[in-house]
Amino acid sequence: MPEVLAVDIGGTHARFALAEVEGGRVISLAPEIVLKTAEHASLQRAWSAFAEHIGRPLPRRAGIAVACPVSAEVLQMTNNPWIILPGLIREKLNLDDFSLINDFGAVGYAVDQMDEGHLRHVCGPDRPLPKSGVISIVGPGTGLGVAALLRKEGLTQIIETEGGHIDFAPLDTLEDGILTRLRQHYRRVSIERIVSGPGLSNIYSALAEIEGQTVAALDAKDLWSLALSGEDSLAGAALDRFCLSLGAVAGDIALAQGAHAVVIAGGLGLRVADILPGSGFERRFCAKGRFEQKMKDIPVKLITYAQPGLFGAAAAFAQQHSI
Repeated sequence: MPEVLAVDIGGTHARFALAEVEGGRVISLAPEIVLKTAEHASLQRAWSAFAEHIGRPLPRRAGIAVACPVSAEVLQMTNNPWIILPGLIREKLNLDDFSLINDFGAVGYAVDQMDEGHLRHVCGPDRPLPKSGVISIVGPGTGLGVAALLRKEGLTQIIETEGGHIDFAPLDTLEDGILTRLRQHYRRVSIERIVSGPGLSNIYSALAEIEGQTVAALDAKDLWSLALSGEDSLAGAALDRFCLSLGAVAGDIALAQGAHAVVIAGGLGLRVADILPGSGFERRFCAKGRFEQKMKDIPVKLITYAQPGLFGAAAAFAQQHSI
């Protein structure tokens, strides 16, 4: 069975795994190896480190997902010092064939091939993802990824977007206050400033200011732990607002893309998996005026698969190269 190297490169970590593919689909994905980008001088060096780890030559085919647009001649990621030159990938990494895609595009490929057992129902009708039409994919993580999966006449197309950078639209007076305070720090407040890992810190600080409280600056990871544990009522209130805003933007994206279903992805999706169904997510998702009934008929699911980026990188290669 053909073997492919799946790679998912972010700002902090580069993830590697071997995958078996056949018939344009991923058959199996080996356990991942995670390397810190700061500890390796380049992608080529990390590639070699992975080869040393598994103790044998790597496949000469690879699906590579990168946390930045991939159409430029030179790829540069935020918080990652590596410079990637797509034109030299074959030579530098000793490859015969490869696919290079945006990291959230990779999530789109994963959703297309993902077994329903890895999709958890959030709200709307509890039915499988449609075989035809648009599936919107929204993924809060370090940023906010947005993509569309189009299924039509047995064919699949992944459409990468920058939908996470649309404007944040407050929907009540408290969110008006949050926006006012964030405008003191950002020239333009996008939804990514709210619905992302760092977004929780922005909401938390704004709520503290609205209430006239002085709070200590918390690391984003620590704040998420406090919010999820319920130990801090203000952190909990910030998490409530996060879920409300995620519901609102997921609904907006579904309307804009004409979606027949929505999938929540991203690292934070897993963190809020137990909270989301009982939060205000569904109410905000459906609160679209004349389209409320239409929104109620859209199934919303959440990916529970731990590494959809790696799975999707392998799937993209298999599909694009018809293996």
